[in-house]
Amino acid sequence: MKQEFINLAKYRIEKSKNTLSDAKKYIDGATMESTVNRIYYAMFYGVNALLIIKGLSSSKHSGVLSVFNREFVNTGIIEKHWGEFYSYMFERRQKGDYKDFVKFEKSDVEIWLKKAEEFIKNIEKLILKMIEEEK
Repeated sequence: MKQEFINLAKYRIEKSKNTLSDAKKYIDGATMESTVNRIYYAMFYGVNALLIIKGLSSSKHSGVLSVFNREFVNTGIIEKHWGEFYSYMFERRQKGDYKDFVKFEKSDVEIWLKKAEEFIKNIEKLILKMIEEEK
């Protein structure tokens, strides 16, 4: 594993955690649509960190989702429910950002925020494990 990939993965996971922190601040001070956007992007940055560890990437969000499912969910490395949750948040973000008259309930967003935090923790653990196994 190239050191540049490790460095980039660590940067991206940190960006993921920072974006999740922003989402936590948004929950009480911004629209739920903005909070959902930050939740999704926190997950997206985490998944990108995981992909780069394997030397993978995609220029599109749908491509990142596809590669994540193919390489990690379908192979059993990541539990299926996490793949489903990432897909779900991808769809929520799309609706919140691009559709008219979309409203998210704060109670739902709070649940998604907690799940995203667990998702990112699992991604980070897997990244650290993969780095350690390469030594």
